[in-house]
Amino acid sequence: MMRTDLRIVKTKEALHNALLDILDEKSLDAISITEICRRAKVNRGTFYLHYTKVEDLFEEYFKEITADLARSYQEPYRHVSVLKTSELNPDTIRIFHHIEKYKHFYRIVFSKKVPLMYYYLLFEEIKRLLFQDEEAFVKEGINHELFCDYQANAIIGIIIGWYQKDFSYSADYLNRQLVQFVNIRVDHD
Repeated sequence: MMRTDLRIVKTKEALHNALLDILDEKSLDAISITEICRRAKVNRGTFYLHYTKVEDLFEEYFKEITADLARSYQEPYRHVSVLKTSELNPDTIRIFHHIEKYKHFYRIVFSKKVPLMYYYLLFEEIKRLLFQDEEAFVKEGINHELFCDYQANAIIGIIIGWYQKDFSYSADYLNRQLVQFVNIRVDHD
C-alpha cells in the first residue's frame, strides 16, 4: 500500500483553503497563482509541483468534493439489498450532511464566482449517480435518462433553496423532507 506524504496532503489542503478564501472575494478567473501561494504560505515552485494553473487546483478540489458526494449518495444503499423509497430511513441519507460539511465550497459554486461549467459538472455527477441506480427505475414507458434529469434538478433545486436560505435548515430536517417528497403519491380519481 502506497502512503501519501503528509507534507503533500497539508500543502494541498492549504492551497485548497486559500483558493476558497480568495473565491469569497473575487471570481476564479481573477485569481493569480501568486495570490494563492501568498495566502497558503507556500512558494510558487511548490504550487507548480502539483498544478499548472489556478483552474487545475479548483478542478482537483471539485473532484474530491464530488467523490465525497458520491459516497454520501450511496450511504442508504449500504443498509439494504434493495432500496425502497417507502422504507427509506431519513437517518441513512448523507447527501445533505455532505453539503453541510462543504457548504463553503457550495456557496462558491452557486454564487456565480466560478464558471457555470462547475454547476453543470455538479449536475452531471448527481445525474450519473441517479442513472446508476437501476433499482429506482421500474416504470415501463418512462425514459430513464429524462427521469434522472428530473431527479437531479430536484436535488439541486433543494440544495440551491437551502443555499439561498443561508443553509438555515438542518441536514436532518432536509433528510426527512426528502423522504416525504419521494413518497408523495398523486391520487388519480
